[in-house]
Amino acid sequence: MPITIRPISTKADRKAFIDFPFGLYRDDPNWVPPLKGEALGLITPEKNGWYSHAKAQLFLAEEGGRIVGRISAHIDTLALTMPAAQGFGPGTGFWGLMEAERPDVFQALIAAAEGWLRDEGMTRVLGPVSQSIWEESGLLIEGFDHPPTIMMGHARPDYRGWIEAAGYGPVKQLLTYDLDITQEFPRIVKRIIKSGEANPRIRVREVNKKKFEEEAAIILAILNDAWESNWGFVPLTPPEVKDVGVKLKPIVFNDLIRIAELDGRPVAFMITLPDLNEAIKPLNGSLLPFGWAKLLLWLRAPRVRTVRVPLMGVVKELQNSRMASQLAFMMIEYIRKASVENYGATRGEIGWILDDNQGMRSIAETIESRVNKVYQVYGRDLTG
Repeated sequence: MPITIRPISTKADRKAFIDFPFGLYRDDPNWVPPLKGEALGLITPEKNGWYSHAKAQLFLAEEGGRIVGRISAHIDTLALTMPAAQGFGPGTGFWGLMEAERPDVFQALIAAAEGWLRDEGMTRVLGPVSQSIWEESGLLIEGFDHPPTIMMGHARPDYRGWIEAAGYGPVKQLLTYDLDITQEFPRIVKRIIKSGEANPRIRVREVNKKKFEEEAAIILAILNDAWESNWGFVPLTPPEVKDVGVKLKPIVFNDLIRIAELDGRPVAFMITLPDLNEAIKPLNGSLLPFGWAKLLLWLRAPRVRTVRVPLMGVVKELQNSRMASQLAFMMIEYIRKASVENYGATRGEIGWILDDNQGMRSIAETIESRVNKVYQVYGRDLTG
């Protein structure tokens, strides 16, 4: 039967878009079903602050009246203004949220996404980015043997070959590192931490959730300074910051987020989150009839195997200095202890980290963590 690719806009179509992966990954033990309500909010412009500076077109692939694939084509107007040397820039569009049953379906979906981007004046495409760079970025190409942690993606292993067969080449790799947090760090790291603790200029403190907005503003200021030159950096806008606050506040715990101060000035931060995926995986995407009660009970006193460090940063003036590494090791150690003692965690995951971020990779390797997942961002010229 012929494959039909059609753009979608209705509420029913968006629901079908969200539902499709549940059948596709039904037998994959390492796929984590997202909460459908939250997933639907991400693709609904009225519910996602990212759309304040972006636009997207979602497509469904159908065959004989049955849905066999999906994709999003999207443009981030802030990404268009970034320097091309940082990975995006003028003429750069994206695709993401791609799922397909077969390679021919995939090729048809990619063609539709590329066609929409060309019609919008784009000359280059990157993917998968689903949809904001701050959400799930890159295709999983290594690490299929265990589930992803919160806000990280999963994929079918054959997608890599399908994407490369469509003429896409590697652009950037995003790495996550696995760490046994029940073990103490090497002696050299302990010495660096002890030296920092003896320095009266340094203070590493917990955040205060009761001052959530104030603490978030401090972290955002450090983040924007620390990351502004990184590949793929797009600043978070006020509507997005508000969305992130609503989404993450229930899993923010004072002892898992630290701010480092130098001479009383905040200069570094580290955010750690208990792996919410462990709690939502058994719910199969729904909070009904009793999933909401189970999740609420978990949120009151989470006990997890894994905690994830999605973000950390040091102000630019201290980057590549001994002080930067010292502050990082101190924050990592304090959060490691809290994760084990207060949440029962045995494993930490750091990332993603850009493959060319030698400073962060060196810190991760010094504490004897190892790469456990690799995500690949691909690109292709649209003018040929």
